Amino acid sequence: MYGRKVKLRFFFIILLLITLTLSIFLILKSLEENVVYFKSPTDVQLIYENKNEKIRIGGMVKKDSLEITKKEVKFIITDFKNEINVTYSGVVPNLFSEGKGVVAEGFLKDKNFFQASKILAKHDENYMPPEVKEALGENK
Repeated sequence: MYGRKVKLRFFFIILLLITLTLSIFLILKSLEENVVYFKSPTDVQLIYENKNEKIRIGGMVKKDSLEITKKEVKFIITDFKNEINVTYSGVVPNLFSEGKGVVAEGFLKDKNFFQASKILAKHDENYMPPEVKEALGENK
């Protein structure tokens, strides 16, 4: 019924669509593993279960909670409703200080203790990540 050229074109189009679909699926699947969602201390206290996955916790560094030693930095992240103790080994950004906004990326040991692997810095004095601003606005 159909000629050889038509069958070959149809086969090529089907093969191209399958390849494109598979490529898009694999790209989205690999990106899914690298996505890290932001949580406030209240979110962690209320709903988060320790799944040993990397998360981000954001809020304000509580006043008088910053302890810097040679090996690590300890501080408390608060959203003015709940608090989480954070330990970080490494160099902190220059703008990191008490009373300022911070986002820490790492692993939750329990609902009150967080081991940070990265501290995210703000770009200037007026900058606050939108997620932190929204979470702080909800809790005030």
